[in-house]
Amino acid sequence: MPEPRVLVKAEFDRRVVQYWVLRGTILCAISIVGIVLLPIWVLVGPKVAAAHLRRLRCTLTERTLEVRHGWLIRTEQTIPLEKITDLAMVQGPIMRWLGLQGFRVETAGGLLGSYGGGHLVALVGIIDAPGFRRSVLDQRDDLWESRAAAGAPGGPARDAPPRGDPGDQASVLREIRDTLARIEQRLADSSPRG
Repeated sequence: MPEPRVLVKAEFDRRVVQYWVLRGTILCAISIVGIVLLPIWVLVGPKVAAAHLRRLRCTLTERTLEVRHGWLIRTEQTIPLEKITDLAMVQGPIMRWLGLQGFRVETAGGLLGSYGGGHLVALVGIIDAPGFRRSVLDQRDDLWESRAAAGAPGGPARDAPPRGDPGDQASVLREIRDTLARIEQRLADSSPRG
């Protein structure tokens, strides 16, 4: 299978290292165990953050958003564009002070992400984060439109909520209810009696 064509490679602002170090310092300062670790973090934190930045990659291809990160534990995530519901822009007070922006990749799976809170990936420090966000969402929309035009599964026709006559939606809901009732009955029939 050929390698996917790369459309955009995100570039990261070097100030993100300062952000990570400041965030780690604040977290250490507000926790009891962290206060003990604070001197170590002040010495090691900048090196850890710089190593993390060197390994951080975010690439938009024709069909996916690929994120690679981690210097000790390396992680590679490939997120299909058709599963992305939004790239939520984030800018906390430290980010604003440093002139950085971030975003969270929110997917149709929602709470399945390792970061919790309904997103798979959180990225901070992409140069022109709003422009990169727009590129990802535009490519996602183009992919959906091309699939819908071709009648292929995976486009908005499959994933969009039912439209049209509310009576049609009611019949779909009744069908779902009846199917669930049949499943419950089969489970009850097959469960061991004790």
